[in-house]
Amino acid sequence: MKHNVARYLLLSTALVGSLSLYALTNESKVVPDADNAGLKLPAGFGALKVAETGARPRHLTVTPQGNIYVKLNRPNKEGKGILVLRTNSTGKADVVGGFGNYGGTGMYSKDGYLYASSDEEVYRYKLNEKGEVANPNQPEKIITGLINRKQHESKSVVLDNDGNVYVNIGAYSNSCQQQDRQKGSLGIANCPILDSAGGIWQFKANKLNQTYKDGVRYTTGLRNVVGLDWNQQDNQLFVMQHGRDQLHDIFPNLYDAKQSAQLPAECMYALKKGDNAGWPYMYYDQVQHKKIMAPEYGGDGKKEADSKFIDPAAAYPGHMAPNGLLFYTGTMFPEKYRNGAFIAFHGSWNRAPEPQAGYFVVFQPFKDGKPAGNWEVFADNFAGSPDKVASGRADHRPCGLAQGPDGSLYVTDDAKGTIYRIVYAKK
Repeated sequence: MKHNVARYLLLSTALVGSLSLYALTNESKVVPDADNAGLKLPAGFGALKVAETGARPRHLTVTPQGNIYVKLNRPNKEGKGILVLRTNSTGKADVVGGFGNYGGTGMYSKDGYLYASSDEEVYRYKLNEKGEVANPNQPEKIITGLINRKQHESKSVVLDNDGNVYVNIGAYSNSCQQQDRQKGSLGIANCPILDSAGGIWQFKANKLNQTYKDGVRYTTGLRNVVGLDWNQQDNQLFVMQHGRDQLHDIFPNLYDAKQSAQLPAECMYALKKGDNAGWPYMYYDQVQHKKIMAPEYGGDGKKEADSKFIDPAAAYPGHMAPNGLLFYTGTMFPEKYRNGAFIAFHGSWNRAPEPQAGYFVVFQPFKDGKPAGNWEVFADNFAGSPDKVASGRADHRPCGLAQGPDGSLYVTDDAKGTIYRIVYAKK
């Protein structure tokens, strides 16, 4: 009897292992769309449209079990702010449900919980062993009362490995002027916005109903961050800052239209507690490779800023709106991508009379936890024709990034609501 039980258990284990291997093998053979979902990709890669949500998806996450959760900027017509998608046998996914009656941006899963944000709160939902939300109508509100002044209001979230959650609280201003975005208006001394915005705040992931007084201002001097991720290789927070606008419009005597279209850089920062990235007192000029004093605070486009402000880890052309950041830890893609960063650039609106730019996903190589080498366009043609890029009338705008359990890359589009999946098809 004992022999039969042992034999049964052995056979059962072998069968489960075979099924798991089959599932992984089957998953790795996902067939891209014939046109690669309209995207231009490096050789060997393919893409498929996972789903058309008909909404405005922002960030998303994929659980180890393969469940896809998508945060919507606004609740859909059914009143749901989070969509639940389940992958089918084709590698695409079906929308199988939704919950949460609030819009927002942040979506992240870790250690058996799903985290989601509105523009004022952060919630968490317990996941069961299948990676499903156990009680979708009973979230735990872990952070409440965050500033929402209807400018840079989105609250992106990420967790570290020690039970802390990090939240962007964007500055409700372009450059902390006495009159926001008005020609010639100077900056407010000791910018008061920095007391409660313009940085990253750290909170406990398992404590309910936290407010500002319960959190820590982890870093300051960041105008607005939408894309952020935790770098597992060096155990550090990395963020993408949206640089300030309208240098020429506000100070036409100091900047011409072309300079205003190029500057300042969109910056990647590697952050430690107490860091100051310098907004609104400075910006980073990727042409001069210098930190430059902001014109609102006495700068002229050449004066260098105080050295106390941290340098960016990497810098990119201005006004391309980096909305997603993901460190790739999978094994599906070739080795060069391991531990490097993917960045989703949403696309510019304020480079005129120069052509608009962005609307793509780029790859930034890393080595030993630091950017190493030049960035490259990885996935392009979201916008459609070159004319649509130049005019800013993009068909699709990349926003959120997530890694699937098989190592594929998911990308949201918050213009038309498409969700893409990029796979490495060349074996």
